[in-house]
Amino acid sequence: MIRIEPNLLLAMATGFPLLLLTLTASIYDGGSGPDWRYPFLAGLYTVMYVGLNRPLSKLMRLPTDRPPMISMEAPTSILWASIFPLVMMILAIVPYLFRGWDYGLLVVIAGVMFGTTVHSAMKAAKPKP
Repeated sequence: MIRIEPNLLLAMATGFPLLLLTLTASIYDGGSGPDWRYPFLAGLYTVMYVGLNRPLSKLMRLPTDRPPMISMEAPTSILWASIFPLVMMILAIVPYLFRGWDYGLLVVIAGVMFGTTVHSAMKAAKPKP
């Protein structure tokens, strides 16, 4: 039986609410901008977070050897990590409930949260020396 890595599953579980958020924000923004704006922002900030996380951590002298979000050494980490998809699902409901606003900040927050989980999945996939 093939076992899916938990950090990859977390990244997929946060990716679907990000997709839902970009769709609801594009539909219910009241026509204030082009339809491609929110998917572009989500992709841009996710790629920027994943790509610039390591260089900026080194520049600010932060520890770069932190473990992934879900690790076997900390069994309760799965409970704390499950907050990410929950928060993103709540963010995805906001454009439906409060129509006609600009939801760029929500998309940026969700893109950074998704970038965090993708970075964690990439870190977990690396073989340990």
